[in-house]
Amino acid sequence: MASVLAEPYEFEFDPRSCALMIIDMQRDFVDPGGFGEALGNDVSLLRKAIAPTGKVLDAARKKGMLVIHTREGHRQDLSDLPDNKKVRGRLETGIGDQGPMRRILVRGEYGHDIVDELKPEPGEPIVDKPGKGAFYATDLDSMLHNRGIKQLMVCGVTTEVCVNTSVREANDRGYDCLVLEDCVGSYFPEFQTASLNMIKAQGGIFGWVGKSKPFLDALAKA
Repeated sequence: MASVLAEPYEFEFDPRSCALMIIDMQRDFVDPGGFGEALGNDVSLLRKAIAPTGKVLDAARKKGMLVIHTREGHRQDLSDLPDNKKVRGRLETGIGDQGPMRRILVRGEYGHDIVDELKPEPGEPIVDKPGKGAFYATDLDSMLHNRGIKQLMVCGVTTEVCVNTSVREANDRGYDCLVLEDCVGSYFPEFQTASLNMIKAQGGIFGWVGKSKPFLDALAKA
């Protein structure tokens, strides 16, 4: 077992039963010129998470940990897109429409794919999810269970939406999660702070919060 300095207390993990989950590091959310920026967001706040996430990804691969990538998006025919999600926000250009990186949040489109800096390697599972949570309408739980995974190191975007939702889903299914705060990002700094506080509150009601450097140090010694 390895131990990482975290809040509310140290997080102990075994690399053999721990997976790295990188949530929705997609061009439409993170890259300049994508859907996120078209909505008026400052994507530089999300891009801060790319470099530390890349270091964690490299270390996890070298250690032989399971690495899982998720992408939020919908089928080409939008048959899995609920009406309320389509119309929410009253956007002139929304999900399924032609956007700056082709059809917005549609599987197979350029903007839907993962940023170049964090591209999956062959054999690394990609979970395509139609909702905010990584477990909703996906086979993620079965995948983790069948591989003996009990803990998750969590990176990705956005902290208050897909990261927080996925951590809560994981907690309800019996997985321990350590969220690496410098490897997650939000368009809104106040949401970033509040979301991380929610996860680690009340003795870690949903999980643990730490930073990438202590995790990398612990992984190297494991």
